[in-house]
Amino acid sequence: MTSESVTLRPIGHVAGGRSEMYEDDWHDVRAVLRLDGQAFTASAVLGLENFSHLEVVFLFDRIDPSTVSGQPRPPRGNPSAAPVGVFAHRGPYRPNRLGVSRCRLLSVDGLDLHVADLDALSGSPILDVKPYLVEFAPRHPVIQPAWASELMSRYY
Repeated sequence: MTSESVTLRPIGHVAGGRSEMYEDDWHDVRAVLRLDGQAFTASAVLGLENFSHLEVVFLFDRIDPSTVSGQPRPPRGNPSAAPVGVFAHRGPYRPNRLGVSRCRLLSVDGLDLHVADLDALSGSPILDVKPYLVEFAPRHPVIQPAWASELMSRYY
């Protein structure tokens, strides 16, 4: 195990979309991934318009790191649910506060990537953007517990 620190520099930020954190109903929420014009030129997104979906890595910057615990907890704080470990749910209270989202790419306008279905808040730092490729989808059936399907039934 390493005790090295890793320093990441945001490549941009989320503009628009939701500004308050609450679960569910992310379908068709529109936002812009505004990439840093000081660090990048339009050549950084050359060809991206040929893809329909993106994978976005962002920081849950509104989560106070002191509130993140490695202890099991019920998903979404639901007291009737059995506790699960931090790596068995997708909530924002994570050791490095990293979020990963797949969203629709609507258009590319210079360094502005117009998206829908992104579950990151306005102002969130973007750490990376990748085109989504079908070949990276799971090759075998996806298995998940019933509580996960129930929680996600209204997410998008």
